[in-house]
Amino acid sequence: MPRKLRPADFAGDAPDVARALIGAVLLVDGVGGRIVETEAYDREDPASHSYSGPTPRNRVMFGPPGRAYVYRSYGIHWCLNFVCREEGHGAGVLIRALEPLEGMDVMCERRGLHEPRLLCSGPGRVGQALAIVHDFNGHRLDQAPFEVRAADRDYEVVVGPRIGISKAADVPWRFGMAGSRFVSRPF
Repeated sequence: MPRKLRPADFAGDAPDVARALIGAVLLVDGVGGRIVETEAYDREDPASHSYSGPTPRNRVMFGPPGRAYVYRSYGIHWCLNFVCREEGHGAGVLIRALEPLEGMDVMCERRGLHEPRLLCSGPGRVGQALAIVHDFNGHRLDQAPFEVRAADRDYEVVVGPRIGISKAADVPWRFGMAGSRFVSRPF
């Protein structure tokens, strides 16, 4: 069984961590799957929540690494990010899509559908399927309810521009598992 990731595994630059997370397994209270799509964000990136410096909303992004940064998108969906870099920097990786593996019935019930491809194909869907709530903001990724395990092998990774943002959208910091039918949008 692949090893559990520790806070030090998230201490690198956000694009490096985002790429390395492809193929890792994310579980929240035993429910989840293989990470197939991520996006990186950094303090020097105008699309990042940390761009303007620490605020009460984004302070978790400023470290330490290996924590969950949870925010509400468009006032509707809770989105899950993994904090990266050294404490004080302000970087993270958005979990955009999973291939469902564990707790399928629970995810289907939470999402109100039974099509596996649509359970976790987008950051809002990931949040709903895994029952992500703001109470998880700042929680360590190496402690319950989270479990993040390293990829079981090397996966081919495709790279493209980020989606759903208006600033720096052309920055190629979106990473996906090549050939996965579970990504939110084709690359």
